[in-house]
Amino acid sequence: MLIYRTMEEIPAPFPQAAVTVGNFDGVHLGHRAIFKKIRQAAAEQGGVSVVVTFAPHPLKVLAPERDFRLITTYAEKERLIAESGIDVLVIIPFSREFAEIPADNFVRDLLVGRIGMKNLVVGFDYVFGRNRTGDVSLLRRLGEELGFSVAVLEQVGNEETGFSSSMVRELISTGDVRGVVQLLGRYFSVGGEVVHGFHRGKQLGFPTANIKVEEELLPKPGVYAVKVEGDGWVRDGACNIGNNPTFYGLTETVEAHLFDFDADLYGSRLRVYFVERIRDEREYPDIFALLEAIRNDVSRCREILAELPLVRHHE
Repeated sequence: MLIYRTMEEIPAPFPQAAVTVGNFDGVHLGHRAIFKKIRQAAAEQGGVSVVVTFAPHPLKVLAPERDFRLITTYAEKERLIAESGIDVLVIIPFSREFAEIPADNFVRDLLVGRIGMKNLVVGFDYVFGRNRTGDVSLLRRLGEELGFSVAVLEQVGNEETGFSSSMVRELISTGDVRGVVQLLGRYFSVGGEVVHGFHRGKQLGFPTANIKVEEELLPKPGVYAVKVEGDGWVRDGACNIGNNPTFYGLTETVEAHLFDFDADLYGSRLRVYFVERIRDEREYPDIFALLEAIRNDVSRCREILAELPLVRHHE
């Protein structure tokens, strides 16, 4: 997949470009359905599939006071879009100045003029441009004038709500990592570098990898059955998200205990895939009660994860 991080980097319009535009935070199954459509349109015309997205997310610029947390990092979003078989990714640097571009100028100058759009695929509720004044009706009118087709993908998913990034965000925030698989088509995951912690897990006989997570959004604090992916390997494990109240912790951490695994992981990068929530984080009266709870957690996680494959994505 070719990646252009500004419109100016594009050397010339693409041949028969099939395009979609959006934030695509989380890259859920609704997004993947749109990607499939532009791949098909590009294949039929002998053209190129192009995804246009923004960084930073518009809400980070237009509403910085909101506690808005991205589902995926920008790097992870790029990886997931590439896995979807897209030919070209265009990342537009989003700013307040860019937000002032009128909707029709965005289509004429950038999508048609710079990218060479011949086919456009959007969701049924797509709006864009200054003050969100651009909609499907405007796109159809401009399509007739400028010579591109417009395909509108109807709601994907549940008839009442459909798939949306906001729904994905809500399920993750409430700890429903099992339910979010139905929207993402994969386990929700976070990644980062293994750093030194307090080494309490090792002292208790359950060593953990303390992960400095790059994602902004974490599941609700608690214990989870997880798959942990390293450099060429995958292990089952149990992961605790929280501040370790038994030890009066104040900082939220992500700590994963890998089953049947003994290696120095400091400095390495891991990705944790959340399979199922086990329980809330709790404060225990003493170390013995905590140890008993950990043993029970490990036993339950082993049962859940036994012979369960790692699902990265499906359509």
